[in-house]
Order: sequence, then C-alpha cells, then structure tokens
Amino acid sequence: MGTIQNLKLVLRENDFVEVRRSEDGTIAWFCKTSANMRLCIDILTNSATVFWTPGPAKLSSKTFHTLDSLKDWFALPKERQLETMNDSHKL
Repeated sequence: MGTIQNLKLVLRENDFVEVRRSEDGTIAWFCKTSANMRLCIDILTNSATVFWTPGPAKLSSKTFHTLDSLKDWFALPKERQLETMNDSHKL
C-alpha cells in the first residue's frame, strides 16, 4: 500500500481527516464529510477500504491494496468511481 505517511498525504489531499485509531495502531479511520465517505486503513492486511452511501439505506465499499490504485480512483469523477466499484485493485 505504500508508507503510512504517503497514504495520509493522499488522504489529506482528498479532504479526508483522521477521526479514530485503534489502540495498537493497526487500524485508522478517516472521514470526508463533504462526500459522506469513510475510509479505513488496515496495516495488517496492507489495505484501505473506502465506504460511501450512494443512496438512502445503501452502503458501498471498495478495497485497495496499492496506493496508486487508490490515487487513480480518487482522480476519477464521482460517476466513474461508482461504475468501477466492482473492479479489482489487488496486487
């Protein structure tokens, strides 16, 4: 996934703010209130999962295993992000 510092930089550039961290530091939660998105970094699985609500009573998620794939997804227009939610971005 890349270094945690690089990941946090990408998240800050995309308006995410850290809101919670596990006691052992292996999991951190971030939010982006302007888009009603949450993101979880899991150090043990070397992944980041984005959660968002595309509509009432709906929850979608997408897991990334590389920093580049997460950055590419953030760069997409919101409509394209939703279209790619079933694509795999694993190593």
